[in-house]
Amino acid sequence: MAPPLLSLQGVMLTLGGKPLLDGADLSVAPGARICLVGRNGSGKSTLLKIAAGEIEADDGQRFMQPGASLRYLPQEPDFSGFASTLAYAEAGLGPLDEPYAATTLLRELGLSGAENPATLSGGEARRAALARVLAPEPDILLLDEPTNHLDLPTILWLEEKLSRFRSAMVLISHDRRFLQGLTRETVWIDRGRARHLARGFNEFEAWRDRELEEEEKQQHKLDRKIVAEEHWLRHGVSGRRKRNVKRLAGLQSLRAERRQRVMPTGDVKLEASEAQISGKLVIEAIKLGKKWGERAIVDNFTTRVLRGDRVGVVGANGAGKTTLVNLLTGTLAPDTGKLKLGANLEMATLDQSRASLNPESTLQDALTGGGSDMVEINGERRHVVGYMKDFLFKPEQARTPIGKLSGGERGRLMLARALAKPSNLLVLDEPTNDLDLETLDLLEEMLADYPGTLIVVSHDRDFLDRVATSILMSEGDGRWLEYAGGYSDMLAQRGQGVEARSADAPNQEIAGEKQSRVKTTGERSAPKIKLSFKEQHALATLPKKMEELRGKRAKLQNLLDDPELYARDPAKFAKAGEMLAGIETELAAAEEEWLELEIRREMLES
Repeated sequence: MAPPLLSLQGVMLTLGGKPLLDGADLSVAPGARICLVGRNGSGKSTLLKIAAGEIEADDGQRFMQPGASLRYLPQEPDFSGFASTLAYAEAGLGPLDEPYAATTLLRELGLSGAENPATLSGGEARRAALARVLAPEPDILLLDEPTNHLDLPTILWLEEKLSRFRSAMVLISHDRRFLQGLTRETVWIDRGRARHLARGFNEFEAWRDRELEEEEKQQHKLDRKIVAEEHWLRHGVSGRRKRNVKRLAGLQSLRAERRQRVMPTGDVKLEASEAQISGKLVIEAIKLGKKWGERAIVDNFTTRVLRGDRVGVVGANGAGKTTLVNLLTGTLAPDTGKLKLGANLEMATLDQSRASLNPESTLQDALTGGGSDMVEINGERRHVVGYMKDFLFKPEQARTPIGKLSGGERGRLMLARALAKPSNLLVLDEPTNDLDLETLDLLEEMLADYPGTLIVVSHDRDFLDRVATSILMSEGDGRWLEYAGGYSDMLAQRGQGVEARSADAPNQEIAGEKQSRVKTTGERSAPKIKLSFKEQHALATLPKKMEELRGKRAKLQNLLDDPELYARDPAKFAKAGEMLAGIETELAAAEEEWLELEIRREMLES
């Protein structure tokens, strides 16, 4: 194997007088599938921009193979200077790329190409940006939050598309299921450094916890050693001056090591302000109906929501999820039917669009309403700076304009505002957007302990599995059906064909290759009675084979990670690279075969 397509070594960058990246490394081999993870503000997006050549580091080296092609998807694409989405997408093509590639991708993503970039919604802008970077099929793809603002059908379409790409990929995403399906390596940005795991995201969180636990043990040992040396300094100094000077220097070195140690970022402290208990019946909807023009958004919908229920709302963009939630909460009047709300309801909402945030307002004013430095939480008045710290904001950010905050910081601010309001009914519209994985864990724990009722709109399958007790699913033509359990339970209850319908092209009018393979709603393929003997044998033996291949891959990767190997022994480097490429290909084929067989087995059993 040739040297890496792209590598960063010893990257250092300082922002606002503080080091953001401190000697971070990143190596992207041909065919690599890397997820870049870390807390909000840890420098993930910055490292990706340095890798893309968008910004320059203060120190360190960036190497890219001559002739290699690279495309970068930023969180907020710049459409200025383009008259249409087609012009924007075509600008990403190289001189040797097929001109129709951009048009084809736009159509698959539900865009005509004639849209004015200035009027695009968040989801449309993300799809246009995806078409621009995917159409050329570059050697290297750098994708920063590619699933943001996308609905489930488009996310599933993107997963399938990327799984077939030969490009090396580096992904930043908060969507666990997305990362689990696509990645084979993990780079964790922690306190300015990049820690590498030669495994996919599936194994990252357990590995991260072990690393932090070991670090804590080492810190405890250091603290105990300092205590012992300080005891000697007070009580055990002898007359041997040379020995004493050396030992005192060692103590000073230990103290310096402790002072310079950068502690892990603290956890967000999530606690919802609780109102008085609502009545047992929270919402009762009887034959609700709502139309926009001739189109039925909600048709003859009946449901009951009881205190303590956690209801997830799922559907494609434009299916009417927000309209349904507004009908259920009484914010929007129905055209037909009757709505009954329970007693003592106090509702708090989190708006997906962040439209309620004035970019000119300060962080403090957004939390207090202006004119005060106190906020009331659960009947207790707290200083706003203390409440800010619960959400990992620094005291000096109190006067920061909201427009200067990152996407993750704005997400935490929206959570802080929603949770500060006393409530017994929480309505969360895409609460997972821009939040890091650790904050998502804490949000899930908080919602599990929340004594009230929850209605959540989300495209995050893992989040819905962990939070929801029932799913309201759009079946098209204004029909909404309720399924018990989380997202995976909903898939099992709907039966074979669910994944195909969810993974259908985002625009139902597109007659692309997927339309020829996907059956329409209500159709069912005749399932096989059982797996063949050969398939059952493969399903049983493939996991062991994959584990062996992963072990070989890890050994070869450790060998190739030696920065001196290429200069010391080029032949050995080339041979190890060729072996690694062969193992990667074999492992990918085995994983794909096992996944297909496992999905088929689950469908047959359900």
